[in-house]
Amino acid sequence: MSTISQLLKPHIMDLGGFKARRSLPHEHRQMVGPFIFFDHLGPAVFPPGKGVDVRPHPHINLATVTYLFEGVLLHRDSLGSVQEILPGAVNWMTAGRGIVHSERSPSTRDLEATLHAIQIWVALPDEHEETEPWFRHYPAEDLPVWSENGVTVTLIAGKACDRSSPVETFSPMFYLDVLLQPETQFVLPNECSERAVYSVTEGLSINGEPLEQHRLAVLESGESIKIASSTQARCIVIGGEPVGKRYKWWNFVSSSPERIEQAKRDWQEGRFGKVPDETEFIPLPGEVLETGKVQPNEVQPLS
Repeated sequence: MSTISQLLKPHIMDLGGFKARRSLPHEHRQMVGPFIFFDHLGPAVFPPGKGVDVRPHPHINLATVTYLFEGVLLHRDSLGSVQEILPGAVNWMTAGRGIVHSERSPSTRDLEATLHAIQIWVALPDEHEETEPWFRHYPAEDLPVWSENGVTVTLIAGKACDRSSPVETFSPMFYLDVLLQPETQFVLPNECSERAVYSVTEGLSINGEPLEQHRLAVLESGESIKIASSTQARCIVIGGEPVGKRYKWWNFVSSSPERIEQAKRDWQEGRFGKVPDETEFIPLPGEVLETGKVQPNEVQPLS
């Protein structure tokens, strides 16, 4: 019997100058534990003068988590946070009742630059959806990192393998970056009811079953698994407990479709906060009516 219950091929997104592989939400699987969004960004190479320019955009009722393998990104938000993130560090932004942020390459773009990263969204439990927004940065040296038998593991967030990350979370979960040398293996305990492995590189297998590069393997619950490598390899491992049904539309996630409708109106009518020193505005996606208002697409239920 296979340990893999679902094998998800990501949808390729063009983000303007670079590509993202989006594994969640997927037509066959919307969430893994509280993880509702999973993007593998790049690797992308930008020539001198070019870079990432994600304009200010809003979020509600979720947390965004940015983790870089390579490159630099500059985060700004409506709380006044300004933070450069480097490889191995974590930017955790809790949107709560509402936040706006931008993500850009540093203003100094004299040299060729590479971006390679994972960006995820975590759905907040019902009782924390409308919490006050906050942003925190955790340097790489603050995260638990351990090596054993040719495998190096970074605990980005949550609890796993008898260790805890300092990154504050809202529900039971774990988020691991696993680097494997050739012919080594990592044993993942059965610590959460929902787990998945994303193959950043080729050369991986799960309990002897080959895992193609750039696939999210959702695992059966109830047993430990062995992630093995035939070459030098890397994977991201996520897991956690479900938080209940969620709805997603554009950058909004909530347990309530009515709350998303309110967020649409708030954004269109300028009631979200502003990112200091940012003036660009992204209109709601959808058809623009004769009134100048936007007719959004329907809210998508996720569970």
